[in-house]
Amino acid sequence: METGFVVTPFLPGDSLIFASGTLSALGHFDILTLYVVLVIAAVLGDTVNYWIGHKIGPKIFEIDSRFIKKKHLEKTKSFYEKHGGKTIILARFIPIVRTFAPFVAGIGLMNYPKFLSFNFIGGFLWVSIFLFLGYFFGNIQFVKDHFELVVLLIIFISIVPIIFEVVKHKLEDRKIRKASLS
Repeated sequence: METGFVVTPFLPGDSLIFASGTLSALGHFDILTLYVVLVIAAVLGDTVNYWIGHKIGPKIFEIDSRFIKKKHLEKTKSFYEKHGGKTIILARFIPIVRTFAPFVAGIGLMNYPKFLSFNFIGGFLWVSIFLFLGYFFGNIQFVKDHFELVVLLIIFISIVPIIFEVVKHKLEDRKIRKASLS
């Protein structure tokens, strides 16, 4: 899924898990096997991202540049010391953010055992909610009859926060540009 590598944040993890739960309800997958595999995949995916950030991140900050400063690394470390656990758990539920949170935790050198425990909790909750919602809704006749529409709706709901943020930033940029021209 999208948490496996920093370069794949666009994959719709929520909707894929939901769809898998629905397909499981329709008899295409064994729900328990799927559950175990998805939790393991979620935890391993974020673990890979953490280690990519952990190995590459500090090297990026060795030399101060115009955009990458050592002080940013220190701020990241401080943030993850204070808020790392809840960030790792909550980021699971925010598309795009869930891809970068473990990477940044690695860059910030978040304590790995702490990261792993919160990673497991977040992965467990994320998979549990979306898989079993899919399984529950997969037993509803309307969902069975309109499966593709339901999956598209879930994908749309997953990307609404992204669209909102993009529009918000564009409006803020426009406002700043207008203010600077005045």
